[in-house]
Amino acid sequence: MEPGTVPRRAEQQLSIIWHPSPNFGPRRDGARPDHIVLHYTAMDCAEKARDWLCNEEAQVSAHYVISETGTVWQLVDEAERAWHAGAGQWGGITDMNSRSIGIEISNTGSQPFSEPQMTALEALMTGIMDRWSITPERVIGHSDMAPGRKIDPGRRFDWRRLALRGLAIWPEMADDVDDFYQNATRFGFGVTDDNREQVLDAFRMRFRPHAEGPLTDDDAKAMAALARDWPNQTYCTS
Repeated sequence: MEPGTVPRRAEQQLSIIWHPSPNFGPRRDGARPDHIVLHYTAMDCAEKARDWLCNEEAQVSAHYVISETGTVWQLVDEAERAWHAGAGQWGGITDMNSRSIGIEISNTGSQPFSEPQMTALEALMTGIMDRWSITPERVIGHSDMAPGRKIDPGRRFDWRRLALRGLAIWPEMADDVDDFYQNATRFGFGVTDDNREQVLDAFRMRFRPHAEGPLTDDDAKAMAALARDWPNQTYCTS
């Protein structure tokens, strides 16, 4: 086992509570989950968020909800299509619901994520990634695929911690300054002429959460490293 990685037996220590939601359907066109999308609930109570995701009138759901204390509820079978990602794009994927497993983490967006829920998240992700052969670069935030429309899991989420445990990625700075937006497209962001500011903000929320102001050389070097080391492989898929 590599230093810092999560033991593959970790999920066996989780007590996952089945709390079914009616809000799901079949994955389209024979798709299988090959991404994980992380969210925060934007609510002050995990149980309220869980119950809303199980309310038929809500027309939203996720596969899992994790409380502040590390309780994990499963709402939708992993093989089914939960309704968590909505409109957006990552690489060539526009129906991310059919290609992903969605995890909602109880958080308002303005508070730290607790140690118990991060530990539970790591154990849960370890099992999911093993079952579906999901690689770390295919773990994304809701804000990655919907820049400007969504901001979760937000600036307080510790992506670097996940990367150190082999559950996500973290860039080493490239030596050269390259075109930020060309590299952002190569990495997976859906860049348009109208959303460049939102793409920069989404990138920073995940990889440079304390950065502000106009695009910098450090932004460009980090994005160049992401595009170099993890070019998106889904442009020819749907």
